[in-house]
Amino acid sequence: MDGFHKGLFGAEGFLWVIFMTGIFQIPMECMDFIQEESQSGGIGLKQKVVVGMSGGVDSSVAAYLLKEQGYDVIGVTMRIWPDHIQASEASRSMDHGLGTGDVQRSMNIFPAAGGRSSGTAGGSNAGPKPETENCSIGQASAETAGNCCGLTAVEDAGRVAEVLNIPYVVMDFRQEFQHHVMDYFVEEYLRGYTPNPCIACNRYVKWEALLEHSRAVGADYIATGHYARIARLANGRLAVRSSVTAAKDQTYALYHLTQSQLAHTLMPVGEYEKSRIRAIAEKAGLPVAHKRDSQEICFVPDRDYAGFISRTAKEHVPGPGNFVDDSGNILGRHRGITHYTIGQRRGLELPMGERVYVTEIRPDTNEVVIGKDEDLFTREVLCHKMNYMSIEDLKQPMRVFGKIRYNHKGEYCTIEKQSDGSVLAVFEKPVRAAAPGQSVCFYDGEYVLGGGIIEGGGGRARNN
Repeated sequence: MDGFHKGLFGAEGFLWVIFMTGIFQIPMECMDFIQEESQSGGIGLKQKVVVGMSGGVDSSVAAYLLKEQGYDVIGVTMRIWPDHIQASEASRSMDHGLGTGDVQRSMNIFPAAGGRSSGTAGGSNAGPKPETENCSIGQASAETAGNCCGLTAVEDAGRVAEVLNIPYVVMDFRQEFQHHVMDYFVEEYLRGYTPNPCIACNRYVKWEALLEHSRAVGADYIATGHYARIARLANGRLAVRSSVTAAKDQTYALYHLTQSQLAHTLMPVGEYEKSRIRAIAEKAGLPVAHKRDSQEICFVPDRDYAGFISRTAKEHVPGPGNFVDDSGNILGRHRGITHYTIGQRRGLELPMGERVYVTEIRPDTNEVVIGKDEDLFTREVLCHKMNYMSIEDLKQPMRVFGKIRYNHKGEYCTIEKQSDGSVLAVFEKPVRAAAPGQSVCFYDGEYVLGGGIIEGGGGRARNN
């Protein structure tokens, strides 16, 4: 296999194997090649681990650290971009100095079975801004300009794999990403909620799908570049533990992982500060040692979320409606509920004479409720779709530390399970802009107790 250039693209029973001379489709049985290649270096001192490589420094150092520890390492990047956006992205790539051949080698423009399409992103209108985490596991979209989920991700991850002398594979997860992340993202906005696509991607794509495929090729673990740790507690359960660096901690986005997923996951980066990770990368000669982090949603790189939803859902997108106050008095007209999220101030275009904010979205009446900043604060947050991690179940009220957003500093609260299985969190200090659809993560000390999806806050929490 001297002509091997980058890796393999999975596609419903087939792989795309890239050689210097072109791209060829071969049967999935050739996955045996991965196993042979991963053992040919004479490593195999410990168990086999698939490392999700985004082309960024964190996941690259994760691969390096695990290889240094003696693991049999395979690098994997997940292909998630739809076929139909490739041509336009390829055209834009050439604006960044990439030739047609470079784009084809980086993007697999050749058709592959199983990919479902979706609307493309574009435009510059201001819209709702769901939070994202720094991408810490291999994931490649079709955007071009050097971000961790961009066109350069495959190229950068491949160069790192070459330096580390490990097999490198690009797996096709377009269907999983479309269903669990992109479709979910659009559906949540249509019902007036603000989703968190990164958490959905972590649970269903980066772990569930990747772990299933990795186990199928004989891997014992998957590994990521997340700033978090995994620990087994005295009660026998596994839990995500806070990173040694609070500034980069990513445990909030991992509350949804199951015990089985945690049992087959390694997170070596969580033991280090970011500066130390970059120093390790530089000393190891990794070409991404100083590559910047990325925080935008990978499938909406221009951040025009409302435009993306409009092109995807088309006639299902609600049209303009009324801005109202809490009593229902009409204050003006809005552009459509998908343009707004709880706590939003900019882009309202309301001549109120004072700062006002979105305090509630009512999809049933197509109304956006406007209020003052103090109207955004609540001590009560109701959440559902709970996943318990450090405990098996919440059997009695418990004082914990809660975060209602990725960048929320957090507050102490008492959580109590309701008759329908949801959990009511009563915070000791009011929290601001608890947006339905976002996630809340609860901590017992430095360990993740669990978390769920916010259903409402304040009166809405009490009335559910």
